[in-house]
Amino acid sequence: MGLSGISIWQLLIILVVVLLLFGTKRLKTIGSDLGGAIKGFRSALNSGERDEDEAPPRKEGLTQTSPNSSATASNGAGSQGDSRNS
Repeated sequence: MGLSGISIWQLLIILVVVLLLFGTKRLKTIGSDLGGAIKGFRSALNSGERDEDEAPPRKEGLTQTSPNSSATASNGAGSQGDSRNS
């Protein structure tokens, strides 16, 4: 007995039927497309984790600069506001 009650002969028969239905060229294309999709999915997950790791320091940086910018805006909002818009 092989995997979950399926013998090696049954797996070989399934493989032969799939090869006859799709052909080797199409199976190769399907395999490479599936591999590329999995690779892209993994890289997207990894980049998402990196973005989450970088996000908290950015939020802390914004909260630290917010009181300074609001204090500056209340002290001289007219002159700084005009220079930013120019």
